[in-house]
Amino acid sequence: MKPINIVALTILFSGPAFAEDRRPNIVLIMADDMGFSDIGCYGGEIQTPNIDSLAEGGLRFTQFYNTGRCCPTRASLMTGLYPHESGVGHMVYSDRGDGYHPYLNKNCVTIAEVLKSAGYRTMMAGKWHIGHQQGQWPTDRGFEHFYGIHIHVDSYFKVLPGCPVYHNDQLVIPPTVDPPNTLHPEQEWYTTDVFTDWSVKFLKESQSNDKPFFLYTAFNSPHWPLEAPQENIDRCQGRYDEGWDVLRAEKLQKIKELGIVRNDTQLSPSGCPEWSELTLEDQQELAFRREIYAAQIERMDENIGRIIQTLRDSGELDRTLIFFLSDNGCCAEGGMFGYKWQENTEENFADWRNESARSSSMGEAWSNASNTPFRMHKRWVHEGGIATPLIAHWPQLIKSAGGLTHQPGHVIDILATCLDVADADYPEEFNGQVIKQAPGKSLVPTFLDPERREHRTLFWEHEAHAAIREGDWKLVTLNAHSPENWELYDLSEERTETNDLRSEHLERVDSMIARWTEWAEQANVLPWPKDRPKKKKNQKK
Repeated sequence: MKPINIVALTILFSGPAFAEDRRPNIVLIMADDMGFSDIGCYGGEIQTPNIDSLAEGGLRFTQFYNTGRCCPTRASLMTGLYPHESGVGHMVYSDRGDGYHPYLNKNCVTIAEVLKSAGYRTMMAGKWHIGHQQGQWPTDRGFEHFYGIHIHVDSYFKVLPGCPVYHNDQLVIPPTVDPPNTLHPEQEWYTTDVFTDWSVKFLKESQSNDKPFFLYTAFNSPHWPLEAPQENIDRCQGRYDEGWDVLRAEKLQKIKELGIVRNDTQLSPSGCPEWSELTLEDQQELAFRREIYAAQIERMDENIGRIIQTLRDSGELDRTLIFFLSDNGCCAEGGMFGYKWQENTEENFADWRNESARSSSMGEAWSNASNTPFRMHKRWVHEGGIATPLIAHWPQLIKSAGGLTHQPGHVIDILATCLDVADADYPEEFNGQVIKQAPGKSLVPTFLDPERREHRTLFWEHEAHAAIREGDWKLVTLNAHSPENWELYDLSEERTETNDLRSEHLERVDSMIARWTEWAEQANVLPWPKDRPKKKKNQKK
Protein backbone atom coordinates (compact mmCIF):
# COMPACT_ATOMS: atom_id res chain seq x y z
CA MET A 1 0.00 0.00 0.00
CA LYS A 2 1.93 3.01 -1.31
CA PRO A 3 1.24 6.68 -0.51
CA ILE A 4 -1.44 7.99 -2.84
CA ASN A 5 -0.37 11.64 -2.75
CA ILE A 6 3.37 11.15 -2.79
CA VAL A 7 4.24 14.59 -4.24
CA ALA A 8 2.21 16.55 -1.69
CA LEU A 9 3.36 14.39 1.18
CA THR A 10 7.01 14.46 0.12
CA ILE A 11 6.95 18.25 0.08
CA LEU A 12 5.21 18.27 3.43
CA PHE A 13 7.66 15.91 5.10
CA SER A 14 10.72 17.84 3.87
CA GLY A 15 10.12 21.07 5.81
CA PRO A 16 12.81 22.30 8.20
CA ALA A 17 10.47 22.27 11.20
CA PHE A 18 10.53 18.50 11.38
CA ALA A 19 12.91 16.31 13.33
CA GLU A 20 14.98 13.68 11.50
CA ASP A 21 11.91 11.51 10.86
CA ARG A 22 9.48 13.98 9.32
CA ARG A 23 6.45 11.74 9.10
CA PRO A 24 3.40 12.89 11.09
CA ASN A 25 2.38 11.57 14.46
CA ILE A 26 -1.07 9.97 14.58
CA VAL A 27 -3.55 10.18 17.47
CA LEU A 28 -6.74 8.14 17.19
CA ILE A 29 -9.45 8.93 19.76
CA MET A 30 -12.68 6.93 19.94
CA ALA A 31 -15.82 7.42 22.02
CA ASP A 32 -18.06 4.52 23.01
CA ASP A 33 -21.81 4.51 22.19
CA MET A 34 -21.96 8.23 21.35
CA GLY A 35 -24.71 9.44 19.02
CA PHE A 36 -24.20 11.10 15.64
CA SER A 37 -25.36 14.54 16.74
CA ASP A 38 -24.32 14.68 20.40
CA ILE A 39 -21.27 16.94 20.07
CA GLY A 40 -21.52 20.64 19.33
CA CYS A 41 -19.85 20.66 15.90
CA TYR A 42 -22.37 18.04 14.69
CA GLY A 43 -25.41 19.94 15.95
CA GLY A 44 -25.46 18.73 19.53
CA GLU A 45 -26.40 20.57 22.68
CA ILE A 46 -23.64 18.95 24.74
CA GLN A 47 -20.77 21.34 25.46
CA THR A 48 -17.68 20.00 23.69
CA PRO A 49 -15.36 22.98 23.07
CA ASN A 50 -12.21 20.89 22.72
CA ILE A 51 -13.66 18.45 20.19
CA ASP A 52 -15.22 21.44 18.42
CA SER A 53 -11.78 23.08 18.25
CA LEU A 54 -10.51 20.07 16.30
CA ALA A 55 -13.39 20.58 13.87
CA GLU A 56 -12.67 24.31 13.61
CA GLY A 57 -9.09 23.55 12.64
CA GLY A 58 -9.80 20.42 10.66
CA LEU A 59 -12.30 18.58 8.49
CA ARG A 60 -15.63 16.99 9.40
CA PHE A 61 -17.01 14.00 7.50
CA THR A 62 -20.80 14.02 7.24
CA GLN A 63 -21.15 10.50 5.81
CA PHE A 64 -18.64 8.43 7.73
CA TYR A 65 -19.56 4.98 9.03
CA ASN A 66 -18.68 2.47 11.69
CA THR A 67 -19.96 -1.12 11.82
CA GLY A 68 -22.79 -0.58 14.34
CA ARG A 69 -21.33 -2.33 17.41
CA CYS A 70 -18.38 -2.18 19.75
CA CYS A 71 -16.15 -5.20 19.02
CA PRO A 72 -16.72 -5.32 15.24
CA THR A 73 -15.92 -1.61 14.88
CA ARG A 74 -12.75 -1.94 16.93
CA ALA A 75 -11.69 -4.88 14.77
CA SER A 76 -12.29 -2.98 11.53
CA LEU A 77 -10.69 0.18 12.88
CA MET A 78 -7.50 -1.63 13.84
CA THR A 79 -7.18 -3.89 10.79
CA GLY A 80 -8.72 -2.04 7.84
CA LEU A 81 -10.85 -5.14 7.14
CA TYR A 82 -14.55 -5.72 7.49
CA PRO A 83 -15.14 -7.21 10.95
CA HIS A 84 -15.78 -10.80 9.87
CA GLU A 85 -12.65 -10.73 7.70
CA SER A 86 -10.60 -9.84 10.78
CA GLY A 87 -12.24 -12.66 12.73
CA VAL A 88 -14.49 -10.53 14.97
CA GLY A 89 -17.88 -10.49 13.27
CA HIS A 90 -19.79 -10.33 16.52
CA MET A 91 -18.76 -9.99 20.18
CA VAL A 92 -15.94 -11.72 22.08
CA TYR A 93 -17.82 -14.11 24.35
CA SER A 94 -18.13 -17.21 22.18
CA ASP A 95 -16.41 -18.80 19.19
CA ARG A 96 -18.43 -19.79 16.10
CA GLY A 97 -15.47 -20.24 13.79
CA ASP A 98 -14.11 -18.15 10.93
CA GLY A 99 -15.67 -14.72 10.93
CA TYR A 100 -17.01 -15.14 14.47
CA HIS A 101 -13.98 -15.65 16.69
CA PRO A 102 -13.60 -13.75 19.98
CA TYR A 103 -10.25 -12.35 18.82
CA LEU A 104 -8.42 -10.98 15.79
CA ASN A 105 -7.21 -13.72 13.47
CA LYS A 106 -3.67 -14.13 12.16
CA ASN A 107 -4.55 -13.18 8.60
CA CYS A 108 -4.84 -9.51 9.44
CA VAL A 109 -2.46 -6.83 10.69
CA THR A 110 -3.25 -3.95 13.00
CA ILE A 111 -2.33 -0.32 12.48
CA ALA A 112 0.09 -0.71 15.38
CA GLU A 113 1.81 -3.74 13.87
CA VAL A 114 2.43 -2.02 10.55
CA LEU A 115 3.43 1.34 12.01
CA LYS A 116 5.76 -0.29 14.54
CA SER A 117 7.44 -2.13 11.67
CA ALA A 118 7.71 1.21 9.85
CA GLY A 119 9.52 2.86 12.76
CA TYR A 120 6.69 4.37 14.79
CA ARG A 121 6.40 4.28 18.58
CA THR A 122 3.01 2.63 19.28
CA MET A 123 0.89 3.34 22.37
CA MET A 124 -2.64 2.66 23.56
CA ALA A 125 -4.76 3.58 26.58
CA GLY A 126 -8.32 2.44 27.29
CA LYS A 127 -10.67 -0.28 26.09
CA TRP A 128 -9.34 -2.97 23.72
CA HIS A 129 -12.27 -5.45 23.44
CA ILE A 130 -11.03 -7.51 20.49
CA GLY A 131 -9.37 -10.38 22.32
CA HIS A 132 -8.99 -10.77 26.08
CA GLN A 133 -7.02 -14.01 26.34
CA GLN A 134 -3.22 -13.88 26.54
CA GLY A 135 -1.80 -13.83 23.04
CA GLN A 136 -4.66 -11.60 21.85
CA TRP A 137 -3.79 -8.44 23.80
CA PRO A 138 -2.68 -5.05 22.44
CA THR A 139 0.91 -5.90 23.34
CA ASP A 140 0.56 -9.02 21.16
CA ARG A 141 -0.79 -6.97 18.25
CA GLY A 142 1.82 -4.25 17.83
CA PHE A 143 1.42 -1.89 20.78
CA GLU A 144 4.67 -1.32 22.65
CA HIS A 145 2.93 0.54 25.47
CA PHE A 146 -0.55 -0.17 26.83
CA TYR A 147 -2.62 0.77 29.85
CA GLY A 148 -6.21 -0.29 30.09
CA ILE A 149 -8.70 -3.14 30.03
CA HIS A 150 -8.73 -5.98 27.51
CA ILE A 151 -12.49 -6.64 27.59
CA HIS A 152 -15.62 -4.58 28.31
CA VAL A 153 -15.35 -1.85 30.94
CA ASP A 154 -18.95 -1.15 32.09
CA SER A 155 -17.86 0.96 35.04
CA TYR A 156 -16.21 4.33 35.57
CA PHE A 157 -15.47 4.16 39.31
CA LYS A 158 -14.68 0.44 39.78
CA VAL A 159 -12.69 -2.38 38.22
CA LEU A 160 -15.27 -5.09 37.63
CA PRO A 161 -14.81 -8.87 37.95
CA GLY A 162 -13.32 -10.27 34.76
CA CYS A 163 -12.11 -6.82 33.70
CA PRO A 164 -8.73 -6.25 35.37
CA VAL A 165 -6.41 -3.41 34.43
CA TYR A 166 -3.13 -4.12 32.67
CA HIS A 167 0.01 -2.07 32.12
CA ASN A 168 1.66 -3.55 29.06
CA ASP A 169 1.30 -7.30 29.72
CA GLN A 170 1.29 -7.06 33.51
CA LEU A 171 -1.85 -7.13 35.66
CA VAL A 172 -1.71 -4.01 37.83
CA ILE A 173 -5.23 -3.63 39.25
CA PRO A 174 -7.39 -6.70 39.91
CA PRO A 175 -11.16 -6.32 40.34
CA THR A 176 -11.93 -3.92 43.18
CA VAL A 177 -14.55 -1.39 44.25
CA ASP A 178 -11.81 1.11 45.12
CA PRO A 179 -9.10 1.05 42.44
CA PRO A 180 -5.98 3.12 43.09
CA ASN A 181 -5.27 6.03 40.79
CA THR A 182 -1.57 5.32 40.52
CA LEU A 183 -0.55 8.42 38.56
CA HIS A 184 -2.68 10.73 40.72
CA PRO A 185 -3.22 9.05 44.11
CA GLU A 186 -5.01 12.11 45.44
CA GLN A 187 -7.75 11.76 42.81
CA GLU A 188 -10.67 9.35 42.59
CA TRP A 189 -10.40 6.64 39.94
CA TYR A 190 -12.56 7.62 36.98
CA THR A 191 -11.81 5.76 33.77
CA THR A 192 -12.07 8.75 31.43
CA ASP A 193 -9.55 10.64 33.54
CA VAL A 194 -7.26 7.64 34.07
CA PHE A 195 -7.12 6.63 30.41
CA THR A 196 -6.23 10.24 29.60
CA ASP A 197 -3.58 10.34 32.35
CA TRP A 198 -1.82 7.43 30.69
CA SER A 199 -2.30 8.85 27.20
CA VAL A 200 -0.62 12.05 28.35
CA LYS A 201 2.14 10.07 30.06
CA PHE A 202 2.82 8.14 26.87
CA LEU A 203 2.88 11.37 24.85
CA LYS A 204 5.34 13.02 27.21
CA GLU A 205 7.59 9.98 27.17
CA SER A 206 7.60 10.20 23.36
CA GLN A 207 9.12 13.67 23.45
CA SER A 208 12.56 12.24 24.17
CA ASN A 209 12.28 9.85 21.24
CA ASP A 210 13.05 10.83 17.65
CA LYS A 211 10.45 8.41 16.32
CA PRO A 212 7.00 9.58 15.23
CA PHE A 213 4.28 8.05 17.36
CA PHE A 214 0.88 6.45 17.07
CA LEU A 215 -1.44 6.82 20.07
CA TYR A 216 -4.84 5.10 20.27
CA THR A 217 -7.04 6.36 23.13
CA ALA A 218 -10.23 4.31 23.43
CA PHE A 219 -12.61 5.78 26.00
CA ASN A 220 -15.52 3.82 27.46
CA SER A 221 -17.51 7.06 27.57
CA PRO A 222 -20.46 7.56 27.23
CA HIS A 223 -21.33 3.83 27.30
CA TRP A 224 -23.64 2.81 30.15
CA PRO A 225 -23.75 2.85 33.15
CA LEU A 226 -24.55 6.51 33.69
CA GLU A 227 -21.67 7.61 35.91
CA ALA A 228 -20.03 11.03 35.98
CA PRO A 229 -18.29 13.34 38.46
CA GLN A 230 -20.79 15.47 40.33
CA GLU A 231 -19.34 18.78 39.13
CA ASN A 232 -20.04 17.78 35.52
CA ILE A 233 -23.58 16.65 36.34
CA ASP A 234 -24.26 19.94 38.13
CA ARG A 235 -23.34 21.92 35.01
CA CYS A 236 -25.99 20.01 33.02
CA GLN A 237 -28.79 20.54 35.55
CA GLY A 238 -32.06 21.68 34.00
CA ARG A 239 -30.81 21.39 30.42
CA TYR A 240 -33.24 18.64 29.43
CA ASP A 241 -36.43 19.68 31.22
CA GLU A 242 -38.19 20.30 27.88
CA GLY A 243 -37.61 16.69 26.82
CA TRP A 244 -36.52 14.71 23.79
CA ASP A 245 -39.09 16.02 21.30
CA VAL A 246 -37.90 19.61 21.67
CA LEU A 247 -34.27 18.48 21.65
CA ARG A 248 -34.67 16.55 18.39
CA ALA A 249 -36.27 19.52 16.67
CA GLU A 250 -33.59 21.92 17.90
CA LYS A 251 -30.80 19.59 16.85
CA LEU A 252 -32.25 19.08 13.38
CA GLN A 253 -32.35 22.83 12.84
CA LYS A 254 -28.73 23.23 13.90
CA ILE A 255 -27.59 20.27 11.79
CA LYS A 256 -29.18 21.92 8.77
CA GLU A 257 -27.56 25.26 9.55
CA LEU A 258 -24.17 23.57 9.79
CA GLY A 259 -24.68 22.00 6.35
CA ILE A 260 -24.38 18.44 7.64
CA VAL A 261 -27.70 17.37 6.06
CA ARG A 262 -29.90 18.84 3.35
CA ASN A 263 -32.14 21.75 4.26
CA ASP A 264 -35.25 19.72 3.42
CA THR A 265 -34.34 16.88 5.80
CA GLN A 266 -37.19 15.75 8.04
CA LEU A 267 -36.91 13.89 11.33
CA SER A 268 -37.31 10.13 11.16
CA PRO A 269 -40.30 8.82 13.16
CA SER A 270 -39.20 8.29 16.73
CA GLY A 271 -41.56 5.53 17.85
CA CYS A 272 -41.18 6.92 21.39
CA PRO A 273 -43.76 8.40 23.78
CA GLU A 274 -44.27 12.13 23.50
CA TRP A 275 -42.60 13.99 26.34
CA SER A 276 -45.81 15.88 27.10
CA GLU A 277 -47.61 12.59 27.79
CA LEU A 278 -45.31 11.73 30.71
CA THR A 279 -45.98 12.69 34.30
CA LEU A 280 -43.91 15.53 35.73
CA GLU A 281 -42.21 13.07 38.07
CA ASP A 282 -41.18 10.81 35.17
CA GLN A 283 -39.99 13.79 33.17
CA GLN A 284 -37.73 14.84 36.03
CA GLU A 285 -36.26 11.38 36.41
CA LEU A 286 -35.61 10.94 32.71
CA ALA A 287 -34.16 14.43 32.33
CA PHE A 288 -31.73 13.59 35.14
CA ARG A 289 -30.54 10.53 33.26
CA ARG A 290 -29.79 12.61 30.18
CA GLU A 291 -27.92 15.11 32.36
CA ILE A 292 -25.55 12.36 33.51
CA TYR A 293 -25.05 11.16 29.95
CA ALA A 294 -24.18 14.68 28.81
CA ALA A 295 -21.86 15.03 31.79
CA GLN A 296 -19.99 11.90 30.70
CA ILE A 297 -19.35 13.40 27.25
CA GLU A 298 -18.40 16.78 28.65
CA ARG A 299 -15.87 15.11 30.96
CA MET A 300 -14.48 13.21 27.98
CA ASP A 301 -14.18 16.49 26.07
CA GLU A 302 -12.24 18.03 28.96
CA ASN A 303 -9.83 15.12 28.80
CA ILE A 304 -9.45 15.36 25.03
CA GLY A 305 -8.50 18.96 25.72
CA ARG A 306 -5.66 17.67 27.92
CA ILE A 307 -4.37 15.52 25.04
CA ILE A 308 -4.54 18.49 22.66
CA GLN A 309 -2.73 20.73 25.15
CA THR A 310 0.01 18.15 25.66
CA LEU A 311 0.59 18.07 21.91
CA ARG A 312 0.55 21.87 21.76
CA ASP A 313 2.99 22.25 24.65
CA SER A 314 5.45 19.87 22.99
CA GLY A 315 5.20 21.64 19.64
CA GLU A 316 3.73 18.53 18.00
CA LEU A 317 0.12 19.60 17.43
CA ASP A 318 0.46 20.86 13.88
CA ARG A 319 2.45 17.80 12.77
CA THR A 320 -0.02 15.34 14.32
CA LEU A 321 -2.96 13.80 12.48
CA ILE A 322 -5.78 13.52 15.03
CA PHE A 323 -8.92 11.47 14.39
CA PHE A 324 -12.03 11.56 16.57
CA LEU A 325 -15.01 9.22 16.07
CA SER A 326 -17.47 6.87 17.83
CA ASP A 327 -17.66 3.09 17.63
CA ASN A 328 -21.41 2.99 16.91
CA GLY A 329 -24.56 5.03 17.27
CA CYS A 330 -26.12 5.78 20.63
CA CYS A 331 -27.44 2.85 22.60
CA ALA A 332 -31.10 1.95 23.21
CA GLU A 333 -30.30 -0.88 25.62
CA GLY A 334 -32.33 -1.00 28.80
CA GLY A 335 -35.73 -0.43 27.23
CA MET A 336 -37.56 2.77 26.41
CA PHE A 337 -36.37 4.64 29.50
CA GLY A 338 -33.21 2.73 30.48
CA TYR A 339 -32.04 0.15 32.96
CA LYS A 340 -33.68 0.37 36.41
CA TRP A 341 -35.14 3.78 35.68
CA GLN A 342 -37.87 3.45 38.30
CA GLU A 343 -35.60 1.85 40.89
CA ASN A 344 -32.47 4.00 40.57
CA THR A 345 -33.74 7.56 40.79
CA GLU A 346 -32.41 11.05 41.37
CA GLU A 347 -33.55 10.89 44.99
CA ASN A 348 -31.39 7.83 45.79
CA PHE A 349 -28.59 8.70 43.37
CA ALA A 350 -25.97 8.48 46.12
CA ASP A 351 -26.81 4.78 46.47
CA TRP A 352 -26.22 3.91 42.80
CA ARG A 353 -23.76 6.61 41.74
CA ASN A 354 -21.06 3.98 41.24
CA GLU A 355 -23.10 0.76 41.24
CA SER A 356 -21.84 0.08 37.69
CA ALA A 357 -22.82 -2.51 35.07
CA ARG A 358 -26.52 -2.47 34.18
CA SER A 359 -27.45 -0.11 37.00
CA SER A 360 -28.52 2.62 34.58
CA SER A 361 -28.73 3.73 30.97
CA MET A 362 -30.60 6.37 28.97
CA GLY A 363 -32.82 4.02 27.03
CA GLU A 364 -34.37 4.21 23.61
CA ALA A 365 -36.09 7.60 23.76
CA TRP A 366 -33.00 9.62 24.59
CA SER A 367 -30.88 7.46 22.27
CA ASN A 368 -33.21 8.43 19.47
CA ALA A 369 -32.45 12.08 20.28
CA SER A 370 -28.70 11.41 20.29
CA ASN A 371 -28.93 9.89 16.81
CA THR A 372 -30.98 12.78 15.38
CA PRO A 373 -32.08 12.86 12.62
CA PHE A 374 -31.58 9.18 11.83
CA ARG A 375 -33.41 5.92 12.46
CA MET A 376 -32.40 3.17 14.87
CA HIS A 377 -29.50 2.73 17.27
CA LYS A 378 -26.37 0.77 18.11
CA ARG A 379 -26.59 -2.87 16.87
CA TRP A 380 -28.64 -1.91 13.79
CA VAL A 381 -27.24 -0.83 10.43
CA HIS A 382 -29.74 1.86 9.56
CA GLU A 383 -28.04 5.26 9.68
CA GLY A 384 -28.70 5.78 13.40
CA GLY A 385 -26.61 2.72 14.21
CA ILE A 386 -23.67 3.23 11.86
CA ALA A 387 -23.30 6.96 11.16
CA THR A 388 -20.53 8.52 13.23
CA PRO A 389 -18.89 11.90 13.42
CA LEU A 390 -15.37 11.79 12.06
CA ILE A 391 -13.11 14.76 12.64
CA ALA A 392 -9.65 14.84 11.07
CA HIS A 393 -7.26 17.53 12.31
CA TRP A 394 -3.85 18.00 10.73
CA PRO A 395 -2.99 21.66 10.05
CA GLN A 396 0.07 20.86 7.95
CA LEU A 397 -2.04 19.13 5.31
CA ILE A 398 -5.73 19.92 5.91
CA LYS A 399 -6.17 23.51 4.79
CA SER A 400 -9.98 23.65 4.72
CA ALA A 401 -10.19 24.46 8.43
CA GLY A 402 -13.74 24.18 9.72
CA GLY A 403 -14.87 22.55 6.51
CA LEU A 404 -17.16 19.64 5.70
CA THR A 405 -16.87 16.78 3.26
CA HIS A 406 -19.78 14.69 2.05
CA GLN A 407 -17.51 11.97 0.69
CA PRO A 408 -18.63 8.64 2.19
CA GLY A 409 -16.06 6.81 4.29
CA HIS A 410 -15.82 3.87 6.67
CA VAL A 411 -13.64 2.80 9.59
CA ILE A 412 -11.86 0.41 7.20
CA ASP A 413 -10.29 3.58 5.74
CA ILE A 414 -8.42 4.57 8.89
CA LEU A 415 -5.65 1.97 8.50
CA ALA A 416 -5.18 2.86 4.84
CA THR A 417 -4.90 6.54 5.77
CA CYS A 418 -2.40 5.90 8.56
CA LEU A 419 -0.20 3.84 6.25
CA ASP A 420 -0.47 6.47 3.52
CA VAL A 421 0.75 9.34 5.69
CA ALA A 422 3.38 7.14 7.37
CA ASP A 423 4.82 6.00 4.02
CA ALA A 424 4.32 2.42 5.17
CA ASP A 425 3.61 -0.64 3.05
CA TYR A 426 0.69 -2.97 3.71
CA PRO A 427 2.26 -6.43 3.96
CA GLU A 428 1.33 -9.46 1.92
CA GLU A 429 2.70 -11.61 4.74
CA PHE A 430 3.28 -10.94 8.43
CA ASN A 431 4.81 -13.25 11.02
CA GLY A 432 4.70 -16.04 8.49
CA GLN A 433 0.98 -15.64 7.78
CA VAL A 434 -0.68 -14.57 4.53
CA ILE A 435 -2.46 -11.26 5.12
CA LYS A 436 -5.86 -10.56 3.62
CA GLN A 437 -6.00 -7.60 1.25
CA ALA A 438 -7.58 -4.59 2.97
CA PRO A 439 -10.57 -2.97 1.21
CA GLY A 440 -10.20 0.48 2.81
CA LYS A 441 -9.10 3.62 0.98
CA SER A 442 -6.89 6.45 2.14
CA LEU A 443 -8.70 9.61 3.20
CA VAL A 444 -5.75 11.80 2.18
CA PRO A 445 -7.28 12.70 -1.21
CA THR A 446 -10.33 13.98 0.68
CA PHE A 447 -8.10 15.91 3.10
CA LEU A 448 -6.64 17.69 0.08
CA ASP A 449 -9.94 18.15 -1.75
CA PRO A 450 -13.02 17.94 0.49
CA GLU A 451 -15.31 18.56 -2.49
CA ARG A 452 -14.28 15.39 -4.29
CA ARG A 453 -16.78 12.53 -4.56
CA GLU A 454 -15.68 8.99 -5.24
CA HIS A 455 -18.14 6.17 -5.81
CA ARG A 456 -17.94 3.71 -2.92
CA THR A 457 -19.52 0.34 -2.30
CA LEU A 458 -19.68 -0.47 1.42
CA PHE A 459 -21.09 -3.45 3.33
CA TRP A 460 -22.48 -4.21 6.79
CA GLU A 461 -23.78 -7.15 8.81
CA HIS A 462 -24.46 -7.56 12.50
CA GLU A 463 -26.95 -10.02 14.00
CA ALA A 464 -28.60 -10.38 10.56
CA HIS A 465 -29.04 -6.61 10.31
CA ALA A 466 -27.45 -6.02 6.93
CA ALA A 467 -26.80 -3.29 4.41
CA ILE A 468 -24.97 -2.40 1.24
CA ARG A 469 -24.34 1.13 -0.01
CA GLU A 470 -23.56 1.60 -3.71
CA GLY A 471 -22.94 5.24 -4.45
CA ASP A 472 -25.96 7.02 -2.98
CA TRP A 473 -28.18 3.92 -2.98
CA LYS A 474 -28.50 2.00 0.26
CA LEU A 475 -30.20 -1.36 0.67
CA VAL A 476 -30.79 -2.27 4.31
CA THR A 477 -32.71 -4.84 6.30
CA LEU A 478 -33.62 -5.68 9.87
CA ASN A 479 -33.53 -9.37 8.96
CA ALA A 480 -31.28 -10.66 6.20
CA HIS A 481 -32.77 -14.14 6.62
CA SER A 482 -35.91 -12.90 4.82
CA PRO A 483 -35.40 -11.53 1.27
CA GLU A 484 -38.67 -9.61 1.37
CA ASN A 485 -37.49 -7.44 4.29
CA TRP A 486 -34.90 -5.41 2.41
CA GLU A 487 -35.54 -1.66 2.11
CA LEU A 488 -34.08 0.67 -0.54
CA TYR A 489 -33.21 4.34 -0.03
CA ASP A 490 -31.68 7.09 -2.12
CA LEU A 491 -29.38 8.79 0.37
CA SER A 492 -28.79 11.72 -1.95
CA GLU A 493 -32.43 12.63 -1.37
CA GLU A 494 -32.87 11.66 2.29
CA ARG A 495 -30.63 9.94 4.82
CA THR A 496 -33.39 9.41 7.38
CA GLU A 497 -34.52 6.23 5.57
CA THR A 498 -38.22 6.96 5.61
CA ASN A 499 -39.12 6.65 1.91
CA ASP A 500 -38.62 3.02 0.88
CA LEU A 501 -38.14 2.86 -2.92
CA ARG A 502 -37.88 -0.91 -3.19
CA SER A 503 -41.06 -1.38 -5.20
CA GLU A 504 -39.90 1.16 -7.79
CA HIS A 505 -36.45 -0.38 -8.37
CA LEU A 506 -36.83 -4.14 -8.15
CA GLU A 507 -33.96 -4.90 -10.52
CA ARG A 508 -31.62 -2.70 -8.48
CA VAL A 509 -32.76 -4.45 -5.31
CA ASP A 510 -32.04 -7.89 -6.76
CA SER A 511 -28.64 -6.76 -8.01
CA MET A 512 -27.67 -5.27 -4.65
CA ILE A 513 -28.85 -8.33 -2.71
CA ALA A 514 -26.74 -10.51 -5.01
CA ARG A 515 -23.71 -8.30 -4.48
CA TRP A 516 -24.20 -8.24 -0.71
CA THR A 517 -24.52 -12.04 -0.68
CA GLU A 518 -21.36 -12.45 -2.72
CA TRP A 519 -19.50 -10.22 -0.26
CA ALA A 520 -21.01 -12.02 2.75
CA GLU A 521 -19.84 -15.40 1.48
CA GLN A 522 -16.24 -14.31 0.87
CA ALA A 523 -16.03 -12.22 4.05
CA ASN A 524 -17.00 -15.11 6.38
CA VAL A 525 -20.39 -13.62 7.25
CA LEU A 526 -22.07 -16.73 5.88
CA PRO A 527 -22.97 -19.35 6.92
CA TRP A 528 -24.89 -17.71 9.75
CA PRO A 529 -23.66 -18.28 13.33
CA LYS A 530 -26.88 -20.11 14.20
CA ASP A 531 -25.92 -22.71 11.61
CA ARG A 532 -22.46 -23.23 13.10
CA PRO A 533 -21.45 -25.29 16.11
CA LYS A 534 -20.47 -23.25 19.13
CA LYS A 535 -16.86 -24.08 20.00
CA LYS A 536 -16.55 -22.49 23.39
CA LYS A 537 -18.12 -19.95 25.65
CA ASN A 538 -16.21 -17.19 27.39
CA GLN A 539 -17.54 -15.00 30.17
CA LYS A 540 -20.74 -13.29 29.27
CA LYS A 541 -21.21 -9.56 29.21
